[in-house]
Amino acid sequence: MSALTKAKGFKKSKTGTYLSIGTTAFGALGVIKQARKARYEHDTLRLIDAVVSAAAIATGVALLLRELKRLGDDDVLLG
Repeated sequence: MSALTKAKGFKKSKTGTYLSIGTTAFGALGVIKQARKARYEHDTLRLIDAVVSAAAIATGVALLLRELKRLGDDDVLLG
């Protein structure tokens, strides 16, 4: 099995999906920081960018949660 095949398999695994959720959530910290700075500086364009980025993060997490559910995760929080 090649390294590329192993990497693709990890990406579709529960562990890989949890790692992706964590990485995405960590990215949310940067967006929060950006939004706070934009509000402090009254920079409407940066605030809009932060809101759009937050929506993208929320969508990404929702997609990853759906992937976990598809993988048959028995986590109580996922229903």
